[in-house]
Amino acid sequence: MSVTMKREQWLDKSFCAITFGAAFLVLVIIVSIFISLFQESLLAIETFGFFDFVTGTQWDPVREIFGAATTLYGTLVTTLLALIMAVPVAMGIAIFITELCPAFLRPIFGTAIELLAAIPSIIYGMWGLFTFAPLMGEYVEPVLQNIFEPIPIIGHLFTGVPLGIDILTTSIVLSIMIIPFIASIVRDTFTQTPLQLKESAYGIGATRWEVVKDVMIPHAKTGILGSIIIAMGRALGETMAVAFVLGNKHSIATSLFDASATITVTLANEFTEADSDLYLSSLFYLALILLGMNFLLLALAKTFLAHKRNKV
Repeated sequence: MSVTMKREQWLDKSFCAITFGAAFLVLVIIVSIFISLFQESLLAIETFGFFDFVTGTQWDPVREIFGAATTLYGTLVTTLLALIMAVPVAMGIAIFITELCPAFLRPIFGTAIELLAAIPSIIYGMWGLFTFAPLMGEYVEPVLQNIFEPIPIIGHLFTGVPLGIDILTTSIVLSIMIIPFIASIVRDTFTQTPLQLKESAYGIGATRWEVVKDVMIPHAKTGILGSIIIAMGRALGETMAVAFVLGNKHSIATSLFDASATITVTLANEFTEADSDLYLSSLFYLALILLGMNFLLLALAKTFLAHKRNKV
């Protein structure tokens, strides 16, 4: 065996070892984070258990009664509303840039979308608090209240005093923050659609909308779902922007105009104020639940994607 071949084999083995080490390091970090959070939250787990803590609606540091239901509710509601608002807009942006936008304008719109993703979250929070929330409270929310409040059932979502510091404003700010992630990934996925498929569809008389609906979107469904997963994780973990415009109120909000609280905002606002072991352990317990919730949602998304692939 020549020296060159030995050298190539050594480089190949070294490359495999380095890549394996990098992948294994990710697992080590995740496991270590989980173990650390579990150890720190052990006191709260022994005190409240899982079911009582997750379903408890009281968060009273004075009496040391802690329940995660209000923060879980705020986290899930704001994330779900943000996704409902962001996904159609992001899909429309991606379709426009890839199919409808003139070629000389595509770099401009593409850069603008990517620039939104580069804006720090605290800037979104300051803009939301000082500019967007006053506009919502003074102009938008009163109009929505006048339109929807008289409607049975739906009207309950628009009751209360519209101040602009509430779930609706937070969800809109979050949707603006995650739109660039979805739009950029979906746009790149759309551009990977084979040209032959699109030309064949046009050749049999399909309209542009039919090509997008029946060719591009089915071909890009993996990328679309992946972008939604990434955006969902971004929304679940957002802290600073939400802290500015949500209000941090530990209660189950029944109206879009009510203030609420999320897990991340609770951790950011109260971690330095935790003056007892149980209080601090309960905050770690919230962090552990958030980590588990992210894993669960990711697993469900992966399972759904695998099921779709098997059907195809």
